[in-house]
Amino acid sequence: MPLVAIASYAGSQQAAVLGLKDLLETANDFRTSAVPDTGEIEVNILSDFATRTATKFEAVILPPCLGGPPGGDEITKTAAWIQAQHDSGALICSICAGAFPLARTGLLNGRPATTHWALAKDFAKTFPEVHVDEEKLIIEDGDIITAGGLMAWTDLGLQLIARFLGTAVMLETARLFLIDPGEREQSYYNLFFPNLSHGDSNVLKAQRWVQANYRSPASVPDMASIAGLGNRTFLRRFRAATGHNPSDYMQRVRINKAREQLELTTNGIESIAVKVGYMDAPSFSKLFQKVVGLSPSEYRKRFSPLRS
Repeated sequence: MPLVAIASYAGSQQAAVLGLKDLLETANDFRTSAVPDTGEIEVNILSDFATRTATKFEAVILPPCLGGPPGGDEITKTAAWIQAQHDSGALICSICAGAFPLARTGLLNGRPATTHWALAKDFAKTFPEVHVDEEKLIIEDGDIITAGGLMAWTDLGLQLIARFLGTAVMLETARLFLIDPGEREQSYYNLFFPNLSHGDSNVLKAQRWVQANYRSPASVPDMASIAGLGNRTFLRRFRAATGHNPSDYMQRVRINKAREQLELTTNGIESIAVKVGYMDAPSFSKLFQKVVGLSPSEYRKRFSPLRS
């Protein structure tokens, strides 16, 4: 019988904790003669880890937190418990901010991992030895699985069901819960939110100009002039303030505007490309695919309420 523990620490998202319990336990109903030696998944929601130190789990899940990364003495104790479970052979899984207590154990050092894209920068700064890939919704790395977004618990749950009960059971469970078991990426949902609170007033002038004039072609000298800086100084300060070079920044603003058009209008792809500043629709589509992970038409099918 696979024993699964969900760590319900302070601030953990109870929708994920209870949703995972329901998902995993419901999967037991779909076990078939195809996997006769597989026992039912038993889910334990733990808040007092000290009382369960002797229990060996097949999998440990660290859920997301709605208030940001968990912290405090409780998480220090949780990290020690995670390390002990891993040492005894448990598969360790994190979702969203759950990657923070996992990273505290050192188990992620030198390994790939994902977390919520909005936390990725802080995570990378806090744990520089971890290879963060915020574009991935889920990364399975043998004995550790990390999942990105707040709702990625559904993806993780299906992955655990496939591992413990088989693919057929996973697909039946996904069908019941109306979950798409296909691969997704965080980039589908990762909107570009420009940093406007960096304190560099010159760079802020250029950013505001881009936001109002994103359709217009703009060279570095143009933007540097608007910022009132020399070209080299502008490039250095713009990158330091925004985390992007001017060309990449402009493209991401345009892609954001294209997303809005794809979601909220029925305009054609070529028309949208022109509206956001691209004269060449194929080049626009290629850039959109690179940034978002879906083609413009695929994005519209998935996210537009106006789709047929």
